[in-house]
Amino acid sequence: MRYLLITVVSALFLSSSGQTAPLLERGAAITDPQALRELDRGPFGLARMLSASSSEPLTDSALFALPSIAPIRKSLDGEFERYVQRHSSEHPNQTIGVGAQFDFQLFDRDQLYSPATRFVLAGIVNRMDRAFVSPESCGEIRLIYRLTQSDAPPVGDHGASARLPMTLNLVLKARADGSAASLTCATIARRWLDTADSPLTGTALADRLMSPEGALSSIGPGNIDRIETNLQIVHVTQSPAHEFRTDYLLKVFDYSPNTKVFEEATLEDQIDRERLLSDEKLKRDFKTWLLDPAHLAEFDRGTVLVPKEFLAKGAIAPTPIGFAPSSSQPSFGLVQGEGDNPVFSNDDVVTALQKAAARGIKLQNIRSVAGFARRLNDITCAGCHQTRGIGGFHFPGVDWMAQNPSNTTIVPASPHFFGDQVRRREILSEIRDGKDVDYSRGFSERPQLRGSRELAGTEYDDGWGAHCYGLRAKAADNDRSFASWACAKGLSCQVMSEASRMGMCFVGNR
Repeated sequence: MRYLLITVVSALFLSSSGQTAPLLERGAAITDPQALRELDRGPFGLARMLSASSSEPLTDSALFALPSIAPIRKSLDGEFERYVQRHSSEHPNQTIGVGAQFDFQLFDRDQLYSPATRFVLAGIVNRMDRAFVSPESCGEIRLIYRLTQSDAPPVGDHGASARLPMTLNLVLKARADGSAASLTCATIARRWLDTADSPLTGTALADRLMSPEGALSSIGPGNIDRIETNLQIVHVTQSPAHEFRTDYLLKVFDYSPNTKVFEEATLEDQIDRERLLSDEKLKRDFKTWLLDPAHLAEFDRGTVLVPKEFLAKGAIAPTPIGFAPSSSQPSFGLVQGEGDNPVFSNDDVVTALQKAAARGIKLQNIRSVAGFARRLNDITCAGCHQTRGIGGFHFPGVDWMAQNPSNTTIVPASPHFFGDQVRRREILSEIRDGKDVDYSRGFSERPQLRGSRELAGTEYDDGWGAHCYGLRAKAADNDRSFASWACAKGLSCQVMSEASRMGMCFVGNR
């Protein structure tokens, strides 16, 4: 309950300080409401991207009738059925269904497949910081759409939103296949960074973005790589019987040029915990693979790509999770101290760290068993979405259907998203300038600053509400992976978990 209260207070603070947010994503994301409205009505509406024959908005009933999308509906329906079955087995005395009369309020799939709802463009995000995954395509550009009631009247600043708790992320290759000769990664990065200082908004900004030298000029349906979905599958209200809780279902569907459909795929680095813990051979293979010094170095840098044999094709991310390790976290039980049959013992991790050091590998983040365990959690899709998110979302998006759409009233993204913008923008600059690119990232809870002071004193780094590590009296007792997670002057780290010493930055002793 204490964590929930702090989460709510932090969210209110985030909203009140939202006026600084647009500056943080400059050159790396498009969040101007009026520009997004024009782009949604033009070539970047979901209808144009998936079904070029139609210029009208694509209702969800029509969307899920498309042959290319049919496998997505089948997969989501299967996930819902399995979720309800698990719930009935694990919580036989708690009801589940659509409506407020149920203990566990299930997402209404009728709205997902309805002719009265559609996915509305809510933001465009540059992810060329992921070019290490696909160098030939220069990384990714993401069109993020929010499920919305299309027949609802515009809402005011304080009205009930017509938006529903689901996003569809259409992931595009930043550079289409076969265009390397005519378009360099440096050119794409430059076009995006050129938007950073632009005073344009609305239609003028949209026109500039779509111009021959604009940031969006090189992307279209031919760039499509996959679809990622994130929906709030269950909502549990606070009551004497149970704590507040929301569960988010994460799925990925790769586009197949051969079959021209989106096919269910594994989630990047989403370790299949249940399968690993029940299969001794798979467990041994995963331990051997990850503790190899080369892979351990990538794991530390946040650039590791776990082989598909160890991954899951779906994930549930419960929120909120608090600061102490718990079974709600995707990697819980994989490291000694969190279960009866772990994959990694403390000795396994310590020995691997020693071997890496002996080979001259200098790790940036993982300097302890606790650091290893935390990285194991935050490389997963579910673990990342549980960390400094808005519910289970990192980009709930811009609501341009409001009567007075604004990024200062409703923040379009999470603290994690905004905290990562300094790193992403520096990577764009390195690509633009032809430098050796550093794709590394820190832990999801604390941004990688790269020498910048832009986030100093903010909730994104060490300001009020930031995540921190409470130092112990003896320096030798502090965890080397997190000892630098301090609070800004005038604030102190209020520890929420004695075991992990993790907490939040607040004024004085609370």
